[in-house]
Amino acid sequence: MKNCILYIEDDIEVGDLVTRDLQNRGYTIKWLTCPDQYLDYIKNIDIVILDIMMPGLDGFTIGQRIKMSNPDLPIVFLSARTAIEDKLKGLEYAEDFITKPFYPDELAARIEILLRRFDKTSKKIIQLKHLEIDLKVNSILNTETNTEIILTEKQHKIFLYFLKHPNQILTKEQIYEYIWDQEYFEGDKTLMVHIRYLRQKIERDPQNPEIIETIRGIGYRVKQ
Repeated sequence: MKNCILYIEDDIEVGDLVTRDLQNRGYTIKWLTCPDQYLDYIKNIDIVILDIMMPGLDGFTIGQRIKMSNPDLPIVFLSARTAIEDKLKGLEYAEDFITKPFYPDELAARIEILLRRFDKTSKKIIQLKHLEIDLKVNSILNTETNTEIILTEKQHKIFLYFLKHPNQILTKEQIYEYIWDQEYFEGDKTLMVHIRYLRQKIERDPQNPEIIETIRGIGYRVKQ
C-alpha cells in the first residue's frame, strides 16, 4: 500500500467515488462522513482531503485546526464552492483547492505532488543489505545480529540524506553544504571522517563497504 489519506466528505456519492478511485491507486483511505471524529484518525496520516460544507464543523475550521497542530501535514480542499473568496480563505492554511466537479486523475496527480513536496512518498521501512531502517521512528536494526545501531546526530543526518537520494551520486560539496549549512572547501576532511565512523557502525566490513559506495573523485552513493 502507498500513503495513508484522511478524507472528510459527507456527500456519499462523491465520497464513494473518491475513496474507490484512490484505493485502486494503492492508497490507504480513512473516509469520514462526520467531521467531528477527525481527531481520532489524524495519527499516522500523510495527507488530508477536506470538503468545506459539512454539518457541524466546517472544512475551514477543521483545516485550520489540523494545520496548527500538524504544520507538516498537507491539506487539500475538495469543494463545490468556487468563489475566489473561498479559495483564498482555504489557501491561507491548505496547500491546494480543487473545485467540484473534478477529474480523478487530476486529484491523484495533485496528491502525488504534495506527498513529494512534504517528503512523504518514502517507504516507511527500508531494507538495505543487512539493515532494516524504520523512518517513522528513526531506528536502524542490524537484522543479522538483531541489535539496534545508534548513530550520532550528524551520522544520522548524513545517512538519511543518502536514503532520500537512492542510487544518486552525491558530491562531497552537496553533502557537506546540506549537513553543515556552509560552503565546502576542497581538502576539508570533516565529511570523510564522519563517513568513516558511519561505515564502522553500519557496514559488515567497513574496509570493503557495501552500503555507502565511494565514487572516486566525486563523492558517494547508496544503492537501493
